[in-house]
Amino acid sequence: MRTTPDMPTALSAASFSRRSDLRRRGWTDRDLARAVVEGRLLRPRAGAYLRPDAPADVVDACRLGGRLACVSELARLGVFVLEHVDLHLHVHEHAAQRKVAGRSVRRHWSRLRREPHPRSISVEAFDAVLQAVRCQPARAALATLDSALHLAVLRHDDLDELFRVLPRRHRVLRKLIDSRAESGPETLVRLMLRTLGATFDIQVDIPGVGRVDFVVDGWLIVECDSKAFHSSWDDQRRDRSRDQQAAARGYATYRPIAEDIMWSPEAVQTALAGLLQIGGRRRA
Repeated sequence: MRTTPDMPTALSAASFSRRSDLRRRGWTDRDLARAVVEGRLLRPRAGAYLRPDAPADVVDACRLGGRLACVSELARLGVFVLEHVDLHLHVHEHAAQRKVAGRSVRRHWSRLRREPHPRSISVEAFDAVLQAVRCQPARAALATLDSALHLAVLRHDDLDELFRVLPRRHRVLRKLIDSRAESGPETLVRLMLRTLGATFDIQVDIPGVGRVDFVVDGWLIVECDSKAFHSSWDDQRRDRSRDQQAAARGYATYRPIAEDIMWSPEAVQTALAGLLQIGGRRRA
């Protein structure tokens, strides 16, 4: 009994194979048709095949004949972006305006700085960051830059080229970058604290408490809580225990949730301002 050849193991979930690639590996047209019917291969468009575990954004990008770009590609890589409901694609300037059901598509046409692999469904990370900085509000762009550097998706020695290519209005962001931020909400809170004129340190180790996101004016701990790490009862018990240990050492703790930091920043900044006002009166 004939065995169906395997998919190329060198290709990632963000790469595709052409029919000719698979034919060279011993696949017949009958093999390909059967694999698609059985769900062992995806065929988003004629002559292009993906692994069955390819992310939905990758499948749609391949179907539309473009490359996953901007915030869509960065979200796939785990880099913080404020919002990625739309599908962002890089397409050739003469590409057909195809549509995908139920999705809004934003197309990027500018010349890429890094040439992707011919079978890649994604632009290179450098270009995705470049596009995302231009595509997002300034505070979100800074959070993306911090995240990309923290995760080593972007290298620090790429920054000279990045800001040389970006429009001049974005250059103010460079002096605000801090790759120690471990999440996008941390960057957004850091901007709020700067706006309020507060003195703060980030990623501070406190004996008996552990590492905290911020210590503000020497007495206020600010922790940016997300569902991923603070949703279970065990997580909350741990947090309460740490807050109690911090209180015993003279610290107060404020825990804004990531959802409010991202979508209700005025409320969080007002709360921070109120706490800092109290602290100022206590020192007076």
